[in-house]
Amino acid sequence: MKSEYFQTLVETIALGSFSKAAEKLFVTQSAISRRIQLLEDHYGYPLIDRSGSNLVPTEAGKIVIEKALKIFQLEKELVQKLHDHEMRTRIAFCCTPAFGIAYIPDLMKRFMFLYSSTSEIKFSFEMPDDVIAGLQRGTYQAGVIEHSEPYELGEFETFSLPDDELIFVTSPLLGIDSPTVTIDQLIPYDLYIRKEGCCSSKLLIHNLKNSGRVCTEFAHTIICDDLHYIINTVCEGGGISFLSRSLVEQYIRQGTLREHRITRFNHTHHRTLVLANRPVENNPLTLFVDEIFKLFNMKSL
Repeated sequence: MKSEYFQTLVETIALGSFSKAAEKLFVTQSAISRRIQLLEDHYGYPLIDRSGSNLVPTEAGKIVIEKALKIFQLEKELVQKLHDHEMRTRIAFCCTPAFGIAYIPDLMKRFMFLYSSTSEIKFSFEMPDDVIAGLQRGTYQAGVIEHSEPYELGEFETFSLPDDELIFVTSPLLGIDSPTVTIDQLIPYDLYIRKEGCCSSKLLIHNLKNSGRVCTEFAHTIICDDLHYIINTVCEGGGISFLSRSLVEQYIRQGTLREHRITRFNHTHHRTLVLANRPVENNPLTLFVDEIFKLFNMKSL
């Protein structure tokens, strides 16, 4: 017997009329009557007393309703069990874009080599505030945020990862050789930054403000969310940028980018691994988190 027939009986009795049940269930009144009649034909008893102004259950109807409510509860428990099973066999992870580009490829290669049976892995790149919001909603199980300001994370399980560093990068074509520069040496160039709310943009604006400067003093300020485009443009000598060192480390090693720091600028970038709940042992998420720790030579969970 279809569960919507039982639901129709329960709602009809709860509301006391066919018309009100039809309105709540978004079907016609004739569909309600037909479902009730099918139930009565199936069990061989009248289930509703239609003699009064309000519909009430017969004794047989009370028995069916009692069992129907138990069926609904079992169905709810079944859905929850399936959800729990899914959560045990999937990973929903979110991080800031710089961390994702710098570490996810190697992390995925290592993880899938060891744990290829994991049924589903979902990665998302978001700003730190959106990572936290997704963890609160249950969209993500874990995330990594990069930040210079403190976050209130008392509701989560958190782990400090090694700090990153944000640096100015230029192409050798621009001829800026010194690793330590002044803001005046950089002002003549186009500055490529990401949108407001991005951790690198927030730290840069904060540093400039403390120095009595603003982004508009640069030749041009170009806001672009495509990190690959920014890096390629800077490599070609098209401007400068303030980026995570881990993101551009390979370009620095290759000599296609040079790194620069400004005295009295804060270049430190904190990283925090945030878990919505502490995962159980041998859960795919636990194994994934352990691989993150291994990347930074940290002790496993």
